[in-house]
Amino acid sequence: MKIPNPEALKASSVPAKKKRLYKSLFFQILIAVVAGVLIGHFWPDLGSQLRPLGDGFIKLIKMIIAPLIFLVIVTGISAVGDVKAVGRVGVKALVYFTAATLFALVFGLIVGNIVQPGAGLNIDPSTLSQADLDAKTGSAESKDAASFILDVIPASVIGAFASNSLLQVLFFSVFFGAAIVVIGRQRCMPVISLMETVLELIFKIMSWIMKVAPIGAFGAMAFIIGQYGLGTLSTYAKLIAACYGAAIIFIGLLFLVAWSFARVPLWHFLKYTREEFLLALGTASTEAVMPRIMTKLTNAGCSRATTGLVVPTGYSFNLDGAAIYLSISLLFLAQAFGHNLDLGQQLAALGVLLLTSKGMAGVPGSSFLALSATAAALGIFPVAGVALLLGADRLMDSMRVVVNLLGNCVATFIVSKWEGQFDRSVMLRAFKGEITNHDSAIMLGKEEDFEGQELQRLSEGQDPSPKFRGGPHPGEIPQFQMSKAARSDARTPE
Repeated sequence: MKIPNPEALKASSVPAKKKRLYKSLFFQILIAVVAGVLIGHFWPDLGSQLRPLGDGFIKLIKMIIAPLIFLVIVTGISAVGDVKAVGRVGVKALVYFTAATLFALVFGLIVGNIVQPGAGLNIDPSTLSQADLDAKTGSAESKDAASFILDVIPASVIGAFASNSLLQVLFFSVFFGAAIVVIGRQRCMPVISLMETVLELIFKIMSWIMKVAPIGAFGAMAFIIGQYGLGTLSTYAKLIAACYGAAIIFIGLLFLVAWSFARVPLWHFLKYTREEFLLALGTASTEAVMPRIMTKLTNAGCSRATTGLVVPTGYSFNLDGAAIYLSISLLFLAQAFGHNLDLGQQLAALGVLLLTSKGMAGVPGSSFLALSATAAALGIFPVAGVALLLGADRLMDSMRVVVNLLGNCVATFIVSKWEGQFDRSVMLRAFKGEITNHDSAIMLGKEEDFEGQELQRLSEGQDPSPKFRGGPHPGEIPQFQMSKAARSDARTPE
């Protein structure tokens, strides 16, 4: 194999020239969000009619999420080649998710006790209407733990993909990837090659969809402001301030956790993923950015298999923002009806919320169902009282989405580090813009620019990237196979 000139390799790693501001996706989404706020505020009727723009964009993203998760997990597991390692990742992820959710719930209770957002409202229970709450939750029902676990197992593979059930798709994907490992990578190479090619196609489709992201953000924001209005802010000012204040502090704690356990400078990560976070903020949907965020996490040195397992699972099991909102809202409702929960009642509520917040993942009106189940279990205020949150709930989406998304990103870094599948040097290069490919190059390990980056490591006397960041070792890949003499030549400066 021909080894490129070290100077040429050095030049190839220089960040590309910055494109003009108006061509930046971040700038386009920012303008779209601001325009949506203005349209929704000054022309609310028009803003309310723009919802299809946001819904259409989110449906486009959902169209590729199920096949993306399947392909990423299967190719990642087959590359790792160790079923036990996959099991370890799953267990470690669930341990982290449980600890993070429990901490978020406790943190929300602490903030709610300090701020007292519902104190002094003195709501009359006779004025409440159960119909309003039923209209929000629809026909959804609370599930017990057994039902939730059984629902993870798909009745059919096609049904799991058709319904876009992420946990069911993930469940089948793990089995499929494990089967490839057991049968043997070499024997299954035609299937793996086909999947990697299809994954490249999925990323190309994703790049096309992202071109209309500003339109989706504009429509979604115009609808939110037009439908609910900025006047709602004054009505629920104390509750909203408590939730957003708690979210800001919690994000600060995530900064400390990410740096302490994985040495990840989260501020640089936020700059690196600013387009994805702004889009999630504008559309009030974490699913809208799942494909891009998975790619960037892998580009930033996380194992491909770990990213494929942790991120989709975290979308159901690691909802830190939702946990903060649930615990603060519970205290808000109790205080609004003139009740101050004692320590025993709050601990009981904590246990119920820990279960219901998991069992309601992906269910419409899930926060209302979780709060309704908790209210029924405590028996302190009427279940219909949860309807008091209808006016403020939609305005909390931005807080929940950002914290949920950032929490899952931190979880991916920590689990990757915990499993020994995290390359910090690659992360730092990605943050500096030296790794600029945003589609399939890093995840598939096929593109020429990644080949150049790997060869540069060799030419500088460094070892290859560990485990190909979740894929096969570079020495196992044809384009990186070379003799020891060739590697020695590559390390010798001209």
